[in-house]
Amino acid sequence: MNLRKIIGKDIYWIGVNDRKTERFENYLPLPHGVTYNSYIIDDEKVCLIDTVESGSSIEFLNKVKYVIGDKKIDYLIVNHMEPDHSGAMEEIINLFPEVKIVGNKMTLRMIKAFYHDFDESKFLCVNEEFELDLGTHKLGFATIPMVHWPESMVTYDKTEKILFSNDAFGGFGTLNGGLFDDEVDFNDFRAEMRRYYANIIGKYGMQVNKAISKLSQLEIDYICPSHGLLWRNKIPGVIKLYSDWGNFIPEEKGVIVAYGSMYGNTEKMAEIVAKELFRCGIKNVRVYDVSKTDSSVIIGEVWKYQGLILGSCAHNGAVYPKMIPLISKLNNYGVKNRYLGIFGNMMWSGGGVKGLEKFAQETKGIEKVGESVEAKGAPTEEIITRLKALAKEMADKIL
Repeated sequence: MNLRKIIGKDIYWIGVNDRKTERFENYLPLPHGVTYNSYIIDDEKVCLIDTVESGSSIEFLNKVKYVIGDKKIDYLIVNHMEPDHSGAMEEIINLFPEVKIVGNKMTLRMIKAFYHDFDESKFLCVNEEFELDLGTHKLGFATIPMVHWPESMVTYDKTEKILFSNDAFGGFGTLNGGLFDDEVDFNDFRAEMRRYYANIIGKYGMQVNKAISKLSQLEIDYICPSHGLLWRNKIPGVIKLYSDWGNFIPEEKGVIVAYGSMYGNTEKMAEIVAKELFRCGIKNVRVYDVSKTDSSVIIGEVWKYQGLILGSCAHNGAVYPKMIPLISKLNNYGVKNRYLGIFGNMMWSGGGVKGLEKFAQETKGIEKVGESVEAKGAPTEEIITRLKALAKEMADKIL
């Protein structure tokens, strides 16, 4: 049975590794899978903290039964009602009809939206002054609205100083044996953690910082999120990462070159830009073909590096279709503190560069660098010179 007693004598990780689901929220690819972390406190009162996605419920319920045997579950804390957290809630209620569902006022509204016939008498509404007494363990609660749903909250075990942090401090990727940050090489998880943050929580940087400020008053020895690694050794480091990401502070000096090309000419322009960036001293240059690389990967890299150079061929008088998801999400998320360069290609009517310039104008937190460069067909010597000038201006900004 794949479970672990994680803290003290009575707190268990009973999560599930999902290596089968191809896309998180049905659109974000999961090349390394994802975990649904759930926890059980086997105290005088038995308390379950979150469940798992419904497709993983059989393994999850077997773990629950293995830990508690014939005992009942007294409380199920719902930190977040999104179905990857609450998917097995109905089965828990059916198996343990006396269970109390614990959440806040907004949680109840969302439960009733998912389960129209939910019996409200089963619901225990808590606030930030409430303490749930399990015997040895005393639990408190704090709301973290819009990190990343309005009902989101965290649970704090005052006895063991554990923050059950919901989606905060989580990441993509399965847990392949080790659970805690000091049991694995964090570098194996860092990129997927950043991609998770950028694509799931990235829009809500202001709310992330409010949550960090609120939780800074707690003494925290362990952070146990709903996805990814559990934290006990690098807690200050992971909190700083979230603070920096919330403030759109880049991790490293570097430039992303992302392009959309139908017949190769825009790709040639991207190669010229990338080589010149390197020649100008930028060691971290990442080149992505938006037709081959999912936009979520590129967005994750935008949270890492400060420079972004976008290139689009014209397609029916507009931006190349595979570029649209990238710029649409970056605009919607209000990306800030980034430098942007633009290039592209046309034959007769253009539209690719024009669309990227519109994105630059609408996304207030970015600073456009240099002049946009637009070629007709294969890049000429003049275009090559202008592309190199764009790369040099970007390098000067970064360095």
